[in-house]
Amino acid sequence: MTLPGKSTWNYHPDLPLQDRSLFNLKRGPILGLKLLWNSWLPISDRLLVVGVSFLTWVYLSPSLEIARTFAFNWIAAVYLRNLALIVLVAGGMHLYLYTFKRQGNHLRYDARPFHKKNNLYTFNSQFLDNVFWSIASGVTIWTAYEVVGLWAYANGYVPMMSFAEHPVWFVVWFALLPFYGVFHFYWIHRLLHWGPLYNKVHSLHHRNVNVGPWSGMSMHPVEHIAYLSSVLIHVVIPSHPMHLIFQLQQKVLLAVTSHAGYESVTAGEDSDAGLKVGDFFHQLHHRYFECNYGEPEVPCDKWFGTFHDGTEEATARTRVRLKETRKK
Repeated sequence: MTLPGKSTWNYHPDLPLQDRSLFNLKRGPILGLKLLWNSWLPISDRLLVVGVSFLTWVYLSPSLEIARTFAFNWIAAVYLRNLALIVLVAGGMHLYLYTFKRQGNHLRYDARPFHKKNNLYTFNSQFLDNVFWSIASGVTIWTAYEVVGLWAYANGYVPMMSFAEHPVWFVVWFALLPFYGVFHFYWIHRLLHWGPLYNKVHSLHHRNVNVGPWSGMSMHPVEHIAYLSSVLIHVVIPSHPMHLIFQLQQKVLLAVTSHAGYESVTAGEDSDAGLKVGDFFHQLHHRYFECNYGEPEVPCDKWFGTFHDGTEEATARTRVRLKETRKK
């Protein structure tokens, strides 16, 4: 099978990409659970978000008593905290990888520079465009979902559980919510590729063929509303405010890391050891558009015929699908 070479990618993981989903029954349940375990431990960006969400709830969130009534002070505090988080993660990664270039192009998928002086982008700059939409729309809508969610918990409008009453389910939700989020993302993403919505909404995100940390949350406000709407599951399932905060932070902060443009963040150009952040599966979507709408954990793309495994054969099939889509 022909594989893309250096002319296509500066770096790519072993190809063809394999189905590493927990739902691959041919693999057997033991190996599937091992893959699930390895996706969390010994350390992963998702596990780090669990820690951040815990610290956020305990130290940086209003009490439910305060959240019973909408008030400028606590809403502004939540907004500023979320702003600080995205600046710390996206800004920090951009400085390390792209400004100071501490890894050079080591483990970078696409080595081409970001666009400057290009009127396709807000402010004629890909970087400024991405920062603007991530903050002006992304942080605002993220905060709105969280504020309304905390208010709903405080007033008993959504079912709530506590760790003391349901310790097992309290922990299990952290493992299950990401799977639901992936399934939700696949179908929302397919909808956003429908012609009118793509042209008026999703095309803003797809300006980024070559992505960086600020690209992950660079979206039209309508897309932010749809993308983060997976948290509405808390209207029907008993959960805790920490689960809501985790789910929102995971959707936002892992969008940042998965669009890093690098397979891993390492300690320099000569190291392969580091934190796995990039998502070549999704990088293929930004390059070829009509493929890999979901994420590898839930194989919706396998099930519905939109999986791109990184090979030239898959690229040929995807280009045919893209031509057919543009004819509609």
